[in-house]
Amino acid sequence: MTGFFDLALTYDATRRCCDLVLDDEFNLVIDETPVTPILLSVGLDRRASPDDELPEGRSQFLAPVSFSERRGALLDGLNAAGDMAGCKMWLLERAKETETTRQLAEYYLAEGLGWAETDTGTPAEIEVWWLRDGVLAYRVLVEDVTLELTRKVA
Repeated sequence: MTGFFDLALTYDATRRCCDLVLDDEFNLVIDETPVTPILLSVGLDRRASPDDELPEGRSQFLAPVSFSERRGALLDGLNAAGDMAGCKMWLLERAKETETTRQLAEYYLAEGLGWAETDTGTPAEIEVWWLRDGVLAYRVLVEDVTLELTRKVA
């Protein structure tokens, strides 16, 4: 089992964003829990594969050819091993509220949190359910840390 050492992030559910954590003397705080890696994994957009279907309204024919069409985290270009960060939840934008969409969300989260098994010896536990009108809720457990987040899809 390896330790986690990242700059600490905190999630603001009201504003739906993350921010760095500062201590009382305005120094950056180091996070030794899996919270920050989980937030990065679910919050960053993983680059879509060439065979991934882009969300409705986005296509190679309607958008200019560019790197941003299939998105991707900036960190991906800096990773010498070729590992990709984030998850493909963004591909579910405009998806219908169906069981297939829920299962795809679960798959994309598992793909994005694949590092958990390598780092801890145990895969991330993921639970995904429909909350209300096109909002997916998901719970992620890594080691003894649980985060519950939502994402507007449909």
